[in-house]
Amino acid sequence: MTRLTTHPSLSGREAELLKLMQADRPIWRDHSDRNLETIRSGFACALHMHQPTIPAGPDGTLISHLQFMFEHQGEGDNHNAEPFAQCYRRLADLIPQLISEGCSPRIMLDYSGNLLWGVGQMGRDDICDALRHLACDPVMQRHVEWLGTFWSHAVAPSTPIPDLKLQITAWQHQFSNLFGTDALKRVRGFSPPEMHLPNHPDTLFEFISALKQCGYRWLLVQEHSVESMDGEVLEDARKHIPNQLVARNSSGDMVSITALIKTQGSDTKLVGQMQPCYEAMGLQRQQRGDHTIPPLVSQIADGENGGVMMNEFPSAYCQANHRIRDESNGTVALNGSEYLELLEADGFSSEHFPLIQAKHQHQLWQAVGDKPTAEAVSTAIAELGESDNRFSMEGASWTNDLSWVKGYENVLEPINQLSADFHRVFDPLVAADPAVTGSQNYRSALLHLLLLETSCFRYWGQGTWTDYATAIYEEGKKALNQ
Repeated sequence: MTRLTTHPSLSGREAELLKLMQADRPIWRDHSDRNLETIRSGFACALHMHQPTIPAGPDGTLISHLQFMFEHQGEGDNHNAEPFAQCYRRLADLIPQLISEGCSPRIMLDYSGNLLWGVGQMGRDDICDALRHLACDPVMQRHVEWLGTFWSHAVAPSTPIPDLKLQITAWQHQFSNLFGTDALKRVRGFSPPEMHLPNHPDTLFEFISALKQCGYRWLLVQEHSVESMDGEVLEDARKHIPNQLVARNSSGDMVSITALIKTQGSDTKLVGQMQPCYEAMGLQRQQRGDHTIPPLVSQIADGENGGVMMNEFPSAYCQANHRIRDESNGTVALNGSEYLELLEADGFSSEHFPLIQAKHQHQLWQAVGDKPTAEAVSTAIAELGESDNRFSMEGASWTNDLSWVKGYENVLEPINQLSADFHRVFDPLVAADPAVTGSQNYRSALLHLLLLETSCFRYWGQGTWTDYATAIYEEGKKALNQ
């Protein structure tokens, strides 16, 4: 892995990577050792890893928060810096160990761009080498699936719509630059930060459109962020099979993408103690039309955050894999893309998946009627918000006790302003010459725009973290003024 000491390369290869990611051929089933006919049920676990980039180095330089933790061991939970660092690399030890013990483990990995950049900045070659092994080694291709995400851990509903695709492609640029285009071609699924799914119809439409344009085949969603097409809560059986997430914008245009549904619960405890494995053991194959398919229990959690993930996950992960090896009861570990490709090879593909939509869409479209317009949608949202305090277009996430909007005007207004200025300056230049995205001025301005959209500057409340956002905004303005 290349050590990154300056700005990461987050742009400049847009046309090349878009073409690469649009190649539509099976990848995962060629490496799979699973026989769909013999699988009674499956489980898929994903680990989410993130450390924000903060302007806390010498003279306000950009450093990883992990580095800040190491340099300020006496503050808060910063004594966990090295245990966190070990969490970022330990799958490169656990997976080969389990393979040597006769297991066939699976894991999905979601690493933010900030974290990938930060460990390189810090010179942590042990972490970098471990991640390269997990991304590039031919043996690991059967067992490890990387998921795409937003580069700077932005939350989709409150990210300016023109920047959704910038966040997606920036991550693809960095992943490809670090691990190569062959590794990037295998990234077919997407993990939205905080499991935050937009439910404003125009934002959701643009989000799904951007994912599909960038070559993603499926999306991981939280169960309470979606509903059936008639507005009902999904029954349990629906949560364990692929669904097709439909988005309709205020002009009536529609787009859809396959969704795997993450079940609710205390995420780190569920994954840390491998609950998805044990839940799957109690499930049977489902009859879906002419097909009988194995259900899949999908779950994601922070990979390092909290005592359960730091201390209990490795032994629980190994124990679960040993159990399914020894019992041979038809329950297996699967990765998301592997599962979907095996189903497709068996004749069960996206046209057979039941339809779902984002939360509150049924209520909204009933109010709008058969002839949607931007004005009708806006009016309906305002009226529904006044008459029903449960109705919201802020989206839904696994941190539903928090709002990413209310009380953060001092961060959101600079985000919107810097975004507007960025596109005002660069969109005409890029339209005239796409090579502009490879220039240092473009990359510097883009970096600060993406960093300003990091969720952490709102998650942790007013104070130091919103001050970080202000500093990044000021540097972003300077970059644009160059």
